[in-house]
Amino acid sequence: MLNLRNVSKTFYPGTANEKKALNALDLHLDSGDFVTIIGSNGAGKSTLFNTIAGAYYIDHGSITLDNKNITGLADYKRAYDIGRLMQDPMKGTAPSMTIEENLALAYTRKAKKSFFALNKKDSSYFRELLASLDLGLEDRMKTKVGHLSGGQRQAVTLLMCTISSPKLLLLDEHTAALDPLTAQKILKITTDIVAESKITTMMITHDIQAALSLGNRTIMMDAGEIILDIKGEERRKMTVEELLVYYSKERKKQLVNDRMLLA
Repeated sequence: MLNLRNVSKTFYPGTANEKKALNALDLHLDSGDFVTIIGSNGAGKSTLFNTIAGAYYIDHGSITLDNKNITGLADYKRAYDIGRLMQDPMKGTAPSMTIEENLALAYTRKAKKSFFALNKKDSSYFRELLASLDLGLEDRMKTKVGHLSGGQRQAVTLLMCTISSPKLLLLDEHTAALDPLTAQKILKITTDIVAESKITTMMITHDIQAALSLGNRTIMMDAGEIILDIKGEERRKMTVEELLVYYSKERKKQLVNDRMLLA
């Protein structure tokens, strides 16, 4: 479904600030995979997402999505098939537009059009989707998104990312800026939507426990490489402590990140 072959990306090559963010990385995802991605800051997680989404062009290698080579495809063209939710709830929506208008704008990707028009059928569909969130937003469709809380706005953005049935969903620490209760709610909404729509998903997280409990596969990155890739029985038996010990032994360093949640 998704294939990355020998993908490399270096920033500031040939300078004192040269940084190899991705190092001949290979990765394959099957259709329906839900992969959680962990690793310390600078491991290459966000760069991986940026190259898949087309925000960065790679130096070497190839990226294939659903048997289509998207290596040189512009980001706005990849957006028809790739949904992405960022860490900042303020990104991904138009704050001066209503909830209904934001959803309608995202819905145009399904028809691959550059314009949108609201009708009663679409409004009814949007209301149904919003009601499924159980946040009361179906009664606030005329409310401007800029007036919503961070959690509400992130929930709307999640709907916008999935309303056109993308082939791939990228979740870039999408609950990190939310309080614990709201983050838990958004994660529940995320897993429900992904399961119902069977969307192939990749999720970057600093929550090790969530990384092992959500989805069907966990990847650990370090220095632009994938150093661990577990699923099935191996993943089910893996504990947080064992995962940290593995990282420490293999890379001779600890995950010293004060945002890493170990419970």
